[in-house]
Amino acid sequence: MSRGTSEAFFDVIEWAAEQPWSSGKVGLLGISYYAGSQWRVAARQPKGLSAIIPWEGMSDYYRDRCRHGGILSNAFIKFWWDRQVITNQYGRPGRNARNWGPDTIEGDLSQAELEENRQDQTVDNTVNKFRDDLYYASKEYDSDRVGWSIQGKIPAVDLVLRKGDVGVNDAAAEQKYTRREEAEWPIARTRYTRFFLTPDQKLTTLELASDTRRKLSYKALGTVENPQLLQFSTEPFAAEAEITGHIVAHLNVSMSPDPSGPTPTDIDLFVTLRHILPEGKEVHYTGTAGDPVPLAKGWLRVSLRRTNPDHPKHRPWLPHRDYTSTDILPVIPGEVYAVDIEVWPTNVVVEIGSKIVFEVSSGDTQGCGIFRHDPSDRSEQKLRGSNHIHFGPKSLNYVTLPIIPPKSK
Repeated sequence: MSRGTSEAFFDVIEWAAEQPWSSGKVGLLGISYYAGSQWRVAARQPKGLSAIIPWEGMSDYYRDRCRHGGILSNAFIKFWWDRQVITNQYGRPGRNARNWGPDTIEGDLSQAELEENRQDQTVDNTVNKFRDDLYYASKEYDSDRVGWSIQGKIPAVDLVLRKGDVGVNDAAAEQKYTRREEAEWPIARTRYTRFFLTPDQKLTTLELASDTRRKLSYKALGTVENPQLLQFSTEPFAAEAEITGHIVAHLNVSMSPDPSGPTPTDIDLFVTLRHILPEGKEVHYTGTAGDPVPLAKGWLRVSLRRTNPDHPKHRPWLPHRDYTSTDILPVIPGEVYAVDIEVWPTNVVVEIGSKIVFEVSSGDTQGCGIFRHDPSDRSEQKLRGSNHIHFGPKSLNYVTLPIIPPKSK
């Protein structure tokens, strides 16, 4: 994903477009690394590049792949690195015997030589924490997407409408989902609707004013095996509603130390949206590894809560954070911080009688799959204690959902 890789890719595309056997039009297709690398070379606009088809690949190396909301997510990267990179490294003993390719000319290299010859990505992701670190900065690119599609030739957006429960990892069943074309993204007729959290753990469109200050608490450092969380639920929907687009949660949070523990210096927020059927069953969707996932997830390390409203990409429905080393803000026990949390965009049609649940936790919960967040980045010294959500006249908590009304006829 480095700058050098993208520049070499640029040269290859322009070379291919100029060959006598070429039509002059080059297309790219691929998943994962072969998707992420497409975004970066396309931004450089090489002559001859006519189409890209990237899927399940990060467009933003820092925010999408390595540090969700500033929190290190290294589990998938380690899984991929150990299986796909280490096993293929030049000089690794027994490559031919394992059908991983021919043995190397110089023969087997020692473990020490192998380690010296490689730059370990899992280490780089851990050591480098901010977007202005050279490691991440070298992977940035101009992501202006204007001008890729030809107006009138293809739809700007082709949506799959996820209505009902078709099961998980069943491609045939997912064909039951209908599709719809839209002229833009986000959809222009979106009604961004606040669903307010209440101290009795409801989720409602009514802003209930109260002079009483209250807080709800949960333990820090939750895990998938031992989740620590609060859930807020809507009433059953009285009418069908479509949720499609970007989501933002606004919370007023604080933390406090355990009586016998260290003084924490940060809060990690993990939020999840879940879709619950009238009979109480959660609808799971198919994750990138074929695993069951909820409707959407989002994350934020509170010390990196600063947003940049002056950035051209900042929107009310998509707060922009720079995530640089100068963005660090203090997190002090007992202080209440109002934060906006980006939740990744999603789509669902909520049928009559179903509910939406908004979950706030202190660590990974069901649905994170292989994309877990690294314990080495979430120490007891930094996070141990209790986390709190505060309610009161100046402490409104809500999640803003993108409700899509039907198209006007």
